[in-house]
Amino acid sequence: QVRLVESGGGLVQAGGSLRLSCSVSGLTLSDYAVGWFRQAPGAERKFVQGISKNGVVTYHGDGVKGRFFTSKDDAKNMGYLQMNTLKLEDTATYYCAASQYLDMVPQSYEYWGQGAQVTVSS
Repeated sequence: QVRLVESGGGLVQAGGSLRLSCSVSGLTLSDYAVGWFRQAPGAERKFVQGISKNGVVTYHGDGVKGRFFTSKDDAKNMGYLQMNTLKLEDTATYYCAASQYLDMVPQSYEYWGQGAQVTVSS
């Protein structure tokens, strides 16, 4: 059974940093790209960052370039999203997802975590 579990969310002041982790079990992470999405209340789920299965290619969504960085450790079956210089508008539930190909659309991802709340305060 495939399972993705996010951790590391929480409350942070604007300008601060958080690192989200995504623990993956039930699949070999080196065979999968990892994507990060976020969803604010009443809004659609949006792509944040993604990394290819070989860890070479990364994509970023709107508004996070130069602030958010993604990586994965295939040996540990872990994905990471480092978030720096956080802004109020980064407040959302963040999801990690796995797909055989790196893409920016949620429908391309086969497996999802349950989400981690990130709240940025002023």
